[in-house]
Amino acid sequence: MSDTPALELKQLTKRFGDFIAVNRVDLAVPRNQVVALVGESGSGKTTTGLLALRLLAHDGGQILLDGEDISTLSQKQMKAYRRRLQVVFQDSYSSLDPMMTLGEIVAEPLGIHGVATAAERRDTARGWLEKVGLDGSYANRYPHELSGGQRQRVSVARALILGASVLVADEPTSALDVSVKAQIVNLLQGLQADMGLSMLFISHDLSVVRSLADEVVVMLRGRVVERAPTDRIFSSARHPYTQSLLDAVPVIDPAARRRRTFLSAEEITARTPRITASDLVAEPLLDTADPQLVALAGSHFVEAIVAERATP
Repeated sequence: MSDTPALELKQLTKRFGDFIAVNRVDLAVPRNQVVALVGESGSGKTTTGLLALRLLAHDGGQILLDGEDISTLSQKQMKAYRRRLQVVFQDSYSSLDPMMTLGEIVAEPLGIHGVATAAERRDTARGWLEKVGLDGSYANRYPHELSGGQRQRVSVARALILGASVLVADEPTSALDVSVKAQIVNLLQGLQADMGLSMLFISHDLSVVRSLADEVVVMLRGRVVERAPTDRIFSSARHPYTQSLLDAVPVIDPAARRRRTFLSAEEITARTPRITASDLVAEPLLDTADPQLVALAGSHFVEAIVAERATP
Protein backbone atom coordinates (compact mmCIF):
# COMPACT_ATOMS: atom_id res chain seq x y z
CA MET A 1 0.00 0.00 0.00
CA SER A 2 1.25 3.46 -0.87
CA ASP A 3 2.59 5.63 1.95
CA THR A 4 1.12 8.69 0.24
CA PRO A 5 -1.54 10.23 2.52
CA ALA A 6 -5.11 10.08 1.31
CA LEU A 7 -5.47 13.78 2.14
CA GLU A 8 -2.67 16.21 2.91
CA LEU A 9 -2.66 19.91 3.72
CA LYS A 10 0.61 21.80 3.40
CA GLN A 11 1.05 25.27 4.91
CA LEU A 12 -2.63 25.93 4.29
CA THR A 13 -3.62 29.53 4.98
CA LYS A 14 -6.85 31.52 4.92
CA ARG A 15 -7.34 35.21 5.67
CA PHE A 16 -10.50 37.21 6.13
CA GLY A 17 -9.21 40.75 5.75
CA ASP A 18 -6.52 41.24 8.40
CA PHE A 19 -7.69 38.19 10.36
CA ILE A 20 -5.76 34.96 9.77
CA ALA A 21 -8.33 32.19 10.27
CA VAL A 22 -6.01 29.35 9.24
CA ASN A 23 -2.31 29.90 9.72
CA ARG A 24 0.06 27.64 7.74
CA VAL A 25 -1.60 24.39 8.78
CA ASP A 26 0.15 21.10 8.00
CA LEU A 27 -1.98 18.00 8.33
CA ALA A 28 -2.03 14.51 6.80
CA VAL A 29 -4.75 11.87 6.82
CA PRO A 30 -3.14 8.48 6.13
CA ARG A 31 -5.01 5.90 4.10
CA ASN A 32 -7.60 3.92 6.07
CA GLN A 33 -7.14 6.04 9.18
CA VAL A 34 -9.14 8.64 11.09
CA VAL A 35 -7.57 11.95 12.04
CA ALA A 36 -9.52 14.12 14.48
CA LEU A 37 -9.23 17.89 14.18
CA VAL A 38 -10.30 19.40 17.49
CA GLY A 39 -10.57 22.84 19.03
CA GLU A 40 -13.08 25.26 20.46
CA SER A 41 -15.40 27.42 18.38
CA GLY A 42 -13.35 29.91 16.40
CA SER A 43 -10.19 27.81 16.39
CA GLY A 44 -10.24 27.45 12.60
CA LYS A 45 -11.05 23.76 12.39
CA THR A 46 -14.24 24.06 10.31
CA THR A 47 -12.58 26.59 8.00
CA THR A 48 -9.73 24.12 7.54
CA GLY A 49 -12.23 21.42 6.60
CA LEU A 50 -13.93 23.68 4.05
CA LEU A 51 -10.55 24.56 2.56
CA ALA A 52 -9.63 20.89 2.31
CA LEU A 53 -12.90 20.25 0.45
CA ARG A 54 -12.25 23.19 -1.91
CA LEU A 55 -15.57 24.67 -0.76
CA LEU A 56 -13.69 27.78 0.37
CA ALA A 57 -10.86 29.48 -1.47
CA HIS A 58 -7.48 29.37 0.24
CA ASP A 59 -4.86 32.11 0.30
CA GLY A 60 -1.78 29.95 0.47
CA GLY A 61 -0.53 26.40 0.71
CA GLN A 62 -1.50 23.16 -0.99
CA ILE A 63 -4.27 20.55 -0.81
CA LEU A 64 -3.30 17.08 -2.01
CA LEU A 65 -5.70 14.19 -2.62
CA ASP A 66 -3.86 10.87 -2.98
CA GLY A 67 -0.75 12.89 -3.75
CA GLU A 68 -2.40 14.95 -6.50
CA ASP A 69 -2.41 18.71 -6.01
CA ILE A 70 -6.04 19.87 -6.28
CA SER A 71 -5.33 23.36 -4.89
CA THR A 72 -5.73 25.27 -8.14
CA LEU A 73 -8.22 23.15 -10.06
CA SER A 74 -11.32 24.84 -11.43
CA GLN A 75 -14.73 23.79 -10.15
CA LYS A 76 -15.28 21.93 -13.42
CA GLN A 77 -12.01 20.07 -12.97
CA MET A 78 -12.90 19.33 -9.34
CA LYS A 79 -16.04 17.40 -10.31
CA ALA A 80 -14.12 14.20 -10.96
CA TYR A 81 -12.45 14.47 -7.55
CA ARG A 82 -15.78 15.00 -5.74
CA ARG A 83 -16.50 11.29 -6.10
CA ARG A 84 -13.44 10.56 -3.94
CA LEU A 85 -13.72 13.47 -1.48
CA GLN A 86 -17.04 13.90 0.33
CA VAL A 87 -18.46 15.65 3.39
CA VAL A 88 -20.97 15.24 6.19
CA PHE A 89 -22.02 18.59 7.65
CA GLN A 90 -22.97 19.47 11.22
CA ASP A 91 -26.54 20.57 10.51
CA SER A 92 -28.23 17.61 8.85
CA TYR A 93 -31.56 19.41 8.48
CA SER A 94 -30.32 22.39 6.47
CA SER A 95 -28.10 20.17 4.31
CA LEU A 96 -31.06 18.01 3.16
CA ASP A 97 -33.56 19.38 0.63
CA PRO A 98 -36.96 19.36 2.39
CA MET A 99 -38.78 18.98 -0.94
CA MET A 100 -37.01 15.73 -1.87
CA THR A 101 -37.66 12.25 -0.53
CA LEU A 102 -34.83 10.53 1.29
CA GLY A 103 -34.41 8.15 -1.63
CA GLU A 104 -34.02 11.08 -4.01
CA ILE A 105 -31.57 12.80 -1.65
CA VAL A 106 -29.33 9.76 -1.30
CA ALA A 107 -29.46 8.95 -5.03
CA GLU A 108 -28.77 12.54 -6.16
CA PRO A 109 -24.95 12.21 -6.33
CA LEU A 110 -25.34 9.22 -8.68
CA GLY A 111 -27.44 11.35 -11.02
CA ILE A 112 -25.02 14.28 -10.88
CA HIS A 113 -22.17 12.01 -11.95
CA GLY A 114 -24.25 10.09 -14.48
CA VAL A 115 -23.91 6.76 -12.71
CA ALA A 116 -26.37 3.94 -13.57
CA THR A 117 -30.00 4.14 -14.69
CA ALA A 118 -32.76 5.84 -12.71
CA ALA A 119 -34.08 2.48 -11.50
CA GLU A 120 -30.60 1.35 -10.47
CA ARG A 121 -30.02 4.61 -8.62
CA ARG A 122 -33.24 4.11 -6.65
CA ASP A 123 -32.24 0.57 -5.70
CA THR A 124 -28.74 1.65 -4.71
CA ALA A 125 -30.15 4.46 -2.57
CA ARG A 126 -32.47 2.05 -0.73
CA GLY A 127 -29.51 -0.25 -0.16
CA TRP A 128 -27.49 2.60 1.33
CA LEU A 129 -30.33 3.60 3.63
CA GLU A 130 -30.20 0.05 4.98
CA LYS A 131 -26.40 0.23 5.31
CA VAL A 132 -26.71 3.22 7.59
CA GLY A 133 -29.34 1.56 9.77
CA LEU A 134 -32.60 2.76 8.20
CA ASP A 135 -35.22 0.52 6.61
CA GLY A 136 -35.45 0.75 2.83
CA SER A 137 -39.01 2.02 3.18
CA TYR A 138 -37.55 5.31 4.47
CA ALA A 139 -36.79 6.11 0.83
CA ASN A 140 -40.33 7.47 0.50
CA ARG A 141 -40.13 9.73 3.57
CA TYR A 142 -39.07 13.38 3.84
CA PRO A 143 -36.40 14.95 6.09
CA HIS A 144 -38.93 16.57 8.46
CA GLU A 145 -40.26 13.12 9.37
CA LEU A 146 -36.93 12.02 10.85
CA SER A 147 -35.08 12.61 14.10
CA GLY A 148 -31.72 14.38 14.09
CA GLY A 149 -29.83 11.11 14.31
CA GLN A 150 -31.80 9.61 11.44
CA ARG A 151 -31.19 12.65 9.26
CA GLN A 152 -27.47 12.39 9.96
CA ARG A 153 -27.60 8.74 8.82
CA VAL A 154 -29.13 9.94 5.55
CA SER A 155 -26.33 12.49 5.21
CA VAL A 156 -23.74 9.74 5.66
CA ALA A 157 -25.44 7.56 3.04
CA ARG A 158 -25.52 10.43 0.54
CA ALA A 159 -21.84 11.20 1.15
CA LEU A 160 -20.66 7.62 0.64
CA ILE A 161 -22.94 6.33 -2.13
CA LEU A 162 -20.34 7.20 -4.79
CA GLY A 163 -17.70 5.14 -2.98
CA ALA A 164 -15.69 8.05 -1.58
CA SER A 165 -12.21 7.25 -0.29
CA VAL A 166 -11.89 10.39 1.88
CA LEU A 167 -14.64 11.73 4.13
CA VAL A 168 -14.59 15.06 5.95
CA ALA A 169 -17.06 14.89 8.86
CA ASP A 170 -17.63 18.37 10.29
CA GLU A 171 -19.06 18.15 13.82
CA PRO A 172 -21.51 15.41 12.72
CA THR A 173 -22.58 14.61 16.28
CA SER A 174 -22.57 18.00 18.00
CA ALA A 175 -26.34 18.55 17.73
CA LEU A 176 -27.24 15.07 19.01
CA ASP A 177 -27.87 13.74 22.49
CA VAL A 178 -25.34 11.42 24.11
CA SER A 179 -26.88 8.07 23.15
CA VAL A 180 -27.53 9.07 19.53
CA LYS A 181 -24.07 10.64 19.33
CA ALA A 182 -22.53 7.28 20.25
CA GLN A 183 -24.63 5.54 17.59
CA ILE A 184 -23.43 7.87 14.84
CA VAL A 185 -19.81 7.48 15.95
CA ASN A 186 -20.23 3.68 15.89
CA LEU A 187 -21.82 3.90 12.42
CA LEU A 188 -18.92 5.94 11.07
CA GLN A 189 -16.43 3.61 12.73
CA GLY A 190 -18.03 0.57 11.10
CA LEU A 191 -18.24 2.14 7.65
CA GLN A 192 -14.68 3.38 7.90
CA ALA A 193 -13.45 -0.14 8.63
CA ASP A 194 -15.65 -1.78 5.96
CA MET A 195 -14.79 0.69 3.19
CA GLY A 196 -11.20 1.46 4.13
CA LEU A 197 -12.16 5.12 4.44
CA SER A 198 -9.73 7.86 5.32
CA MET A 199 -11.53 10.38 7.52
CA LEU A 200 -10.94 13.89 8.80
CA PHE A 201 -13.28 14.09 11.80
CA ILE A 202 -13.79 17.65 13.03
CA SER A 203 -14.99 18.11 16.60
CA HIS A 204 -14.78 20.36 19.65
CA ASP A 205 -15.14 17.38 21.99
CA LEU A 206 -12.17 15.13 22.72
CA SER A 207 -14.42 12.55 24.38
CA VAL A 208 -16.16 11.91 21.05
CA VAL A 209 -12.96 11.19 19.13
CA ARG A 210 -11.20 9.01 21.70
CA SER A 211 -12.49 5.67 20.38
CA LEU A 212 -12.66 6.76 16.75
CA ALA A 213 -9.46 8.55 15.84
CA ASP A 214 -5.97 7.20 15.21
CA GLU A 215 -4.45 10.67 15.59
CA VAL A 216 -5.60 13.95 17.12
CA VAL A 217 -4.68 17.38 15.77
CA VAL A 218 -5.43 20.31 18.11
CA MET A 219 -6.05 23.78 16.69
CA LEU A 220 -6.01 27.11 18.52
CA ARG A 221 -6.49 30.51 16.88
CA GLY A 222 -5.85 29.09 13.42
CA ARG A 223 -2.67 27.19 14.33
CA VAL A 224 -1.91 23.56 15.04
CA VAL A 225 -0.60 23.53 18.61
CA GLU A 226 -0.37 19.78 19.16
CA ARG A 227 -0.53 16.64 17.05
CA ALA A 228 -0.03 13.07 18.23
CA PRO A 229 -1.48 9.55 18.21
CA THR A 230 -4.72 9.51 20.18
CA ASP A 231 -3.35 7.53 23.13
CA ARG A 232 -0.45 9.98 23.55
CA ILE A 233 -2.80 12.97 23.50
CA PHE A 234 -4.84 11.45 26.32
CA SER A 235 -1.85 10.24 28.35
CA SER A 236 0.88 12.79 27.64
CA ALA A 237 -0.55 16.04 26.28
CA ARG A 238 2.09 18.77 26.44
CA HIS A 239 0.31 21.95 25.34
CA PRO A 240 -1.72 23.81 27.98
CA TYR A 241 -4.64 24.27 25.59
CA THR A 242 -4.84 20.54 24.89
CA GLN A 243 -4.69 19.90 28.63
CA SER A 244 -7.61 22.28 29.18
CA LEU A 245 -9.66 20.42 26.55
CA LEU A 246 -8.88 17.15 28.32
CA ASP A 247 -9.99 18.64 31.63
CA ALA A 248 -13.43 19.13 30.08
CA VAL A 249 -13.85 15.46 29.08
CA PRO A 250 -16.58 13.88 31.25
CA VAL A 251 -15.67 10.72 33.18
CA ILE A 252 -17.84 8.25 35.07
CA ASP A 253 -15.50 7.69 38.00
CA PRO A 254 -15.46 10.81 40.25
CA ALA A 255 -11.97 9.86 41.46
CA ALA A 256 -10.68 10.14 37.90
CA ARG A 257 -12.31 13.50 37.27
CA ARG A 258 -9.95 16.31 36.36
CA ARG A 259 -10.41 19.85 37.54
CA ARG A 260 -11.83 21.97 34.71
CA THR A 261 -9.46 24.72 33.65
CA PHE A 262 -10.36 27.86 31.75
CA LEU A 263 -7.26 29.51 30.36
CA SER A 264 -7.07 32.99 28.89
CA ALA A 265 -5.01 33.66 25.80
CA GLU A 266 -2.37 35.26 28.01
CA GLU A 267 -2.24 32.22 30.31
CA ILE A 268 -1.88 29.85 27.34
CA THR A 269 0.96 31.97 25.97
CA ALA A 270 2.67 32.06 29.38
CA ARG A 271 2.40 28.28 29.74
CA THR A 272 3.67 27.47 26.24
CA PRO A 273 6.08 24.54 26.70
CA ARG A 274 9.78 25.30 26.75
CA ILE A 275 11.72 22.37 25.37
CA THR A 276 15.45 21.90 25.04
CA ALA A 277 16.83 20.92 21.65
CA SER A 278 18.14 17.66 23.11
CA ASP A 279 14.54 16.56 23.79
CA LEU A 280 13.61 16.84 20.11
CA VAL A 281 13.83 14.07 17.54
CA ALA A 282 14.44 16.59 14.73
CA GLU A 283 16.02 20.00 14.45
CA PRO A 284 13.48 22.86 14.68
CA LEU A 285 12.56 24.24 11.28
CA LEU A 286 12.97 27.86 12.36
CA ASP A 287 15.79 29.56 14.20
CA THR A 288 13.55 31.68 16.40
CA ALA A 289 12.62 32.31 20.00
CA ASP A 290 8.92 32.34 19.02
CA PRO A 291 6.74 29.24 19.54
CA GLN A 292 6.87 26.72 16.70
CA LEU A 293 5.68 23.17 16.11
CA VAL A 294 8.48 20.78 17.05
CA ALA A 295 8.85 17.00 16.92
CA LEU A 296 9.02 14.88 20.07
CA ALA A 297 9.32 11.11 20.30
CA GLY A 298 6.43 8.92 19.26
CA SER A 299 5.16 11.03 16.35
CA HIS A 300 4.24 13.71 18.88
CA PHE A 301 4.36 17.37 17.78
CA VAL A 302 3.72 20.36 20.02
CA GLU A 303 3.97 24.11 19.66
CA ALA A 304 6.84 25.08 21.96
CA ILE A 305 9.68 27.48 22.53
CA VAL A 306 13.03 25.83 21.94
CA ALA A 307 15.01 26.87 24.99
CA GLU A 308 18.38 25.69 23.76
CA ARG A 309 19.62 25.33 20.21
CA ALA A 310 21.80 22.41 19.26
CA THR A 311 25.45 23.39 18.79
CA PRO A 312 26.45 23.33 15.08
